[in-house]
Amino acid sequence: MTDRKNHIPFDEDNYTHNIERNNERMLDRRGFMKTLVGAAGLFAISSLPWGTIAAKELMGLAKKEYPRKKIASLKAVAVGDSVDFSFPGEHDSALLIRLSETRFVAYQNACTHLRCPVFWKKEEDKMICPCHHGEFSAKTGKPVAGPPRRPLPQIHLKVENGFIYARGVNRYEA
Repeated sequence: MTDRKNHIPFDEDNYTHNIERNNERMLDRRGFMKTLVGAAGLFAISSLPWGTIAAKELMGLAKKEYPRKKIASLKAVAVGDSVDFSFPGEHDSALLIRLSETRFVAYQNACTHLRCPVFWKKEEDKMICPCHHGEFSAKTGKPVAGPPRRPLPQIHLKVENGFIYARGVNRYEA
């Protein structure tokens, strides 16, 4: 009985009888690197369409069509006053400022630092972010103080028939 328990059912005396010694190292370092480079290339090629779409969006090459939106009448906004509105979507807060009789500017109302709301300070002639004391020029939307480094996204305006309309957004500034 002891002989039966210790009996090996094949002629070899080790358990590697099924490995062919010539093909023992099928994936050496060079083969592994080729596989790794091939997988990375396949991943890069498969993600290329999404990368192209993202690059177009970030560079502003994707032409967005926005519906024209009435903000206010000319008579309702005095020189130096501002009007809060939403554009392009109902949850996108924006700010219209009348700088002079004929000049209006509008910006998306979220600080480019951490998205805190920006307020118009008529007395100081600038827009203020109270969260981290960021300041933006009302004429250009560019940061003039504090941590923000990017300008506020500008909203394109059109004055027509006594009303001010929003008609587009520079979503990403360089």
